[in-house]
Amino acid sequence: MNLSDLPAVNATLNGLSAILLVAGWQAIHSGNKVRHRNCMIAALATSALFLACYLTYHTLMQRTHGRAHTVFADPAWFRPFYLVLLGTHLLGAVVMLPLIWVTFSRAFRERFDAHRRIARWTLPIWFYVSVTGVVIYLLLYQVFPQKH
Repeated sequence: MNLSDLPAVNATLNGLSAILLVAGWQAIHSGNKVRHRNCMIAALATSALFLACYLTYHTLMQRTHGRAHTVFADPAWFRPFYLVLLGTHLLGAVVMLPLIWVTFSRAFRERFDAHRRIARWTLPIWFYVSVTGVVIYLLLYQVFPQKH
């Protein structure tokens, strides 16, 4: 595996996290608490692995190319749309980290009423960030491939 493989790995981990979140949501709504717990723990693990790979990628990008990210330049007409998507994705990512921590800690301590109240916010934000992570990858590396 090399540096150019990591964006696809990151997108795959984001996509897997989104799938696990939906599976966990479906499980709890069908009353399957064990499956819900397992899916959500797997989503957390997948997202944590994503974060480790993401930080590794951007650190290596900085060392290799002198900048930590790929700049979306072409096509210029699409750049504003991309930047809005990226901005909402990054804002959601910052917001979701403490939400995930609190949501999981409440479940771990079996404070399920409090867990449910915050999970109603955590799940859609986490899902949005996971899905937009895949969309950003597709735009940046597949639909409109950018130069490093």
